[in-house]
Amino acid sequence: MAIIALLAWVYLLLLHGRFWLCSERLPLSPASDPPRWPAVTAVVPARNEEETIAATVESLLHQDYPGPLSVVLVDDRSTDATRQRAAALAEENVSRLTILAGEPLPAGWSGKLWALQQGIAHATQENPATEFFLLCDADIVHTPDTLRALVGKAESDRRDLVSLMAKLNCETAWERLLIPAFVFFFQMLYPFPRANDPRSETAAAAGGCVLISRAALEGIGGIGAIRGALIDDCTLAREVKRSGGRLWVGLAEGTRSLRAYGRLEPIWMMVTRSAFTQLRYSALIFLGTVLGMALVFLAPPLLLLGALIQDDARTAALALLACLLMSAAYLPTIRYYQQRAALALSLPLASLLYLAMTIDSARRHWWGSGSRWKGRDYGPRRVSS
Repeated sequence: MAIIALLAWVYLLLLHGRFWLCSERLPLSPASDPPRWPAVTAVVPARNEEETIAATVESLLHQDYPGPLSVVLVDDRSTDATRQRAAALAEENVSRLTILAGEPLPAGWSGKLWALQQGIAHATQENPATEFFLLCDADIVHTPDTLRALVGKAESDRRDLVSLMAKLNCETAWERLLIPAFVFFFQMLYPFPRANDPRSETAAAAGGCVLISRAALEGIGGIGAIRGALIDDCTLAREVKRSGGRLWVGLAEGTRSLRAYGRLEPIWMMVTRSAFTQLRYSALIFLGTVLGMALVFLAPPLLLLGALIQDDARTAALALLACLLMSAAYLPTIRYYQQRAALALSLPLASLLYLAMTIDSARRHWWGSGSRWKGRDYGPRRVSS
C-alpha cells in the first residue's frame, strides 16, 4: 500500500499536467496592446448579495479599459437590499450600468444561468456591437487592469474563453485549512496547463470571472445549451472546447472574492452542493473516489504512524517519502495564498474533511434532498446534457 501511494504521488508530480506548480497566471499588463479594443458587456447575476454587490459593480465600472464597456446587473429576485444598493450606483452611471429585474425561474434552468441568459439577451439587443461578455459573480472584485489583461490575452493569444480563478479569502482558521486545499483539488481535477492546451480534451473555467467571445457563446447555442448545469463554469468551458474554441484559465493576482468563510458550515454546503454532481451521480465513480482519496491522501501519514509503532523501517521510509512528496506538491498553493510553509503538512486533514463532504453530498442525493443553493432546491438529479 505504501508503494502504491508513493507511485501515485510520483505520477501526480511528474505526469499529471504540472497542476501543482500554480504556474498559470495572467500578467496584469499585456505584452502588447491589440490593434483595437473590442466592446465588452459585463453581466453580473446577483441573488441576495447586499453585502458585496456595490464593491463588485464599482470594480467593474472603474476598469481601466480603453474600449467600450457596459455593465448589466441582473437582480435574480433578491429578498434583501441587493437591488437598492446597486440602484445608487446606477444613478451615477446611467449610460454604463443597467439593472434588470429577473424573471421567474423556468423549469430546467439553474438560477445563475437563467440570470446570465437574461443579461446576455438584454446586452445583445441594447449593445449589438458587443464582442465579448464578461461573466462575473456578485461577490468578486477586480483590480482596474483586470479587463484589459483578459481581453489582451484573448486577442493576442486567440482565445475564445479566458477565465480567472479569483483569490478566495484565507484569513480564518477554517479558511487556512480548507481554501488552499479546495484550489489544489480543483487544479488536480482540471490541470490548468492541460485545459489551456488546444490538443488536450481537458476543459476548465472558474465561474467567478469568465470572459467569453460572443461568437463562441453563440457557436455552442448560447447559455441555454448548459441551462441545467450546476457546475456551470467547467460545463461552459467543455462546450466551447468541444466546438473548436480555445481556452485559457489561470489563477488570479488581483481578482479576489469578498465572501468570507469564518465557519465550517458554509464551506461544507458549498462543496456538498455539487460534489456528487461532479461524480456524475455514479455510485461506481463515488466508490473509486473515496478509495482513491483514502489511498493517496490519508494512507501515507497513517502508514507512517503504524510503521513507526511496529518498527517497520521499510514501510516507514516509503510512507515518509510519500508524505514529503504530498507536502512538496501542496507547497506552491500554500505560497500562493501567502501562508506559512508548515501548513503544507495539513493536506491529509483537509482531505479527510473534503472526503466527508463528498460522502455527505452522495448521502443527500440518495436520500432525496438533492442540491440546494440560495433558497432554491434543484432536486436530486440535475444533470446537464
